[in-house]
Amino acid sequence: MYKPAKRIIDLLIATIALVLLSPLLVICMLILLFTGENEVFFLQKRVGFKNKTFGIWKFATMLKNSPNIGTGEITLRNDPRVTKFGRFLRISKLNELPQIINVFTGEMSIVGPRPLMEVSFNQYPEQVRSVIYNCKPGITGIGSLIFRDEEKIVSDADDPKAMYARIYAYKGSLELWYQQHASGYTDVMIIFLTAWSILFPGNRLVYRVFKDLPERAF
Repeated sequence: MYKPAKRIIDLLIATIALVLLSPLLVICMLILLFTGENEVFFLQKRVGFKNKTFGIWKFATMLKNSPNIGTGEITLRNDPRVTKFGRFLRISKLNELPQIINVFTGEMSIVGPRPLMEVSFNQYPEQVRSVIYNCKPGITGIGSLIFRDEEKIVSDADDPKAMYARIYAYKGSLELWYQQHASGYTDVMIIFLTAWSILFPGNRLVYRVFKDLPERAF
């Protein structure tokens, strides 16, 4: 009963967001067109519902062929592959806005586990990989909410790849928590907390709202 209702809510929120954010989307598109590498959107292969791959829409924030340059799939803070305006888009998370298209096409939900590139998906233990996408991936979710500062955490680590692996081990437990607590209330609170974190970065309100989250050891 919840799943059909969630689809209706997804479409309603996506429609409202598209109408309200259209001016901002157009401004971002124009700036990217004239300051980037003449690419506005970036379509990237991700793992999604039932572990099937799909193309996720994003604003282009990095140089062409970036996955084959430098640290590959790991993006660090002040990464030289990220364009100047792209850096702003990534910090503000505005680069994720085009995923409204994925919501309309039914490949994504507003709330759910973040869709990952296959190399990142494989960081999860097998027991997580087998169930994490039993629900549709989301524009926001408990994992992305907890790790809004993921790029900074990885960048500050002595061994970025080792830290990346630790983050995904913990993210796996967070996404399993979401599977067990998925409800209209949980989704509404994650949407609220996502907006709150945009306005007040670094807040810890999520731990007060969801008091039974898996313990973070780092």
